[in-house]
Amino acid sequence: MRRKRNNTSGCQGFNTLQNYSRRDALRVGSLSALGLTLGQMLRIEAAQKDYASIQGPAKSVIQIVLPGGIAAQETWNPKPESPVEYRGPFGINKTPIPGIKIGEIWPEIAKIADRMTVVRSVVGKIPDHEQASYHMLRGYPMTPAIQHPTIGTIVNHEYERRGALPGYISIGNDLGGESGYLNTQYGPFSTGNTPDSGQIAVRDLRLPTGISLQEFEQRQKMRDMVNNTFRKIEANPAPLDTLDAYYKQAYQMMSSDAVRDAFDITQETKQTKENYGLGKFGKYGGEAGMRMLLARRLVEAGSRFVTLQYGSWDDHTNIKKSYEEQMPAFDNALAALIRDLEERGLLDSTLVWVTSEFGRTPKVNNVAGRDHWSRVFSIGMAGGGLKKGAFYGDSDTTSSEVASDGVPLADLHSTIYKLIGINSDKELMASGDRPMEIIEEGKPIDSIIA
Repeated sequence: MRRKRNNTSGCQGFNTLQNYSRRDALRVGSLSALGLTLGQMLRIEAAQKDYASIQGPAKSVIQIVLPGGIAAQETWNPKPESPVEYRGPFGINKTPIPGIKIGEIWPEIAKIADRMTVVRSVVGKIPDHEQASYHMLRGYPMTPAIQHPTIGTIVNHEYERRGALPGYISIGNDLGGESGYLNTQYGPFSTGNTPDSGQIAVRDLRLPTGISLQEFEQRQKMRDMVNNTFRKIEANPAPLDTLDAYYKQAYQMMSSDAVRDAFDITQETKQTKENYGLGKFGKYGGEAGMRMLLARRLVEAGSRFVTLQYGSWDDHTNIKKSYEEQMPAFDNALAALIRDLEERGLLDSTLVWVTSEFGRTPKVNNVAGRDHWSRVFSIGMAGGGLKKGAFYGDSDTTSSEVASDGVPLADLHSTIYKLIGINSDKELMASGDRPMEIIEEGKPIDSIIA
């Protein structure tokens, strides 16, 4: 993941950073010339319809990435009954759900826990930042053989855009390599800047100085003429097709008042911005609050998938200081986002998920921090067809191992895709005509789906 700010307590690795499947259909299709009947072909087509992406309850997704690995013990799943060397520096907050507690550092999130869905038994694989981040955002472990697309890219591939607004938007810079084996046109549109001050200048949204919209349109027509000529002589026109998609999207965005309005966070009232944290919590209020407020504006305007990053959480030393500085703004902003979506009637159709690449070690180390731990950690979600107030699975008393209902990342991803309306068993074509399941062997967690 790309970081704007180094975490001085972080490690070096962090800081330097179908009954018939598609394969069956391809094989049968190749045999059709040898006598496959019409009835057989129709049965195949009927089977393939089971894999069509049909809009689920989550019409939009807001993905909030907390890079570095937050500790469940201090946040989603505190263990006040554990020995003091495991317990950590904070106490607990009670929630509206009987028997469910949230970390002391999150008083506002504790109040809206009955609107949240928390999986407290996520199982990762490798406690390495780069590999764990890749796995978390794609549902596949990293491999030298192939690069997999992120969830946002898959959503952008499976569904058409709603109007001129990009289907997948990254607030700030994207994470790099997100399109994977899919065409790069399905990757995120990155704003390039963040709205931390309460306003944002979006990269590539305005025309170059001195160029009118009419002149820009004329240049685009001339460019299309040249490209069409090259298409006739090029053996592989795919790169031109991709560039054309980029230019078409750019033109639609530049000429759309609705797109400019969606990004114009200055249209929000002063009170709304304050509710999200602007002017509070030092610089962190804007970093957490305004990014989440912009995300709400973008899904409200029709974007299907919006991602943002906040903070730096590789706290090998002095976890208490790091959390006291960064967490209050996040606590306030996430609670404000959930309340705002609910008040606007958007929570049931917007899936919010807060992700971090892994958790932190059960025991506090000798420099008051926690190290990498992937055996069990927690992920928080809300809305988008999930059961409200569901806290699923658990770790043991010391947060060392899964105690109940372990959830592999493939199952977590399959759940998210099911809520969006995408069958994660569906196969997409990777390079070399290689069919790849969106998620391999993932099973949705039906217990947390409403």
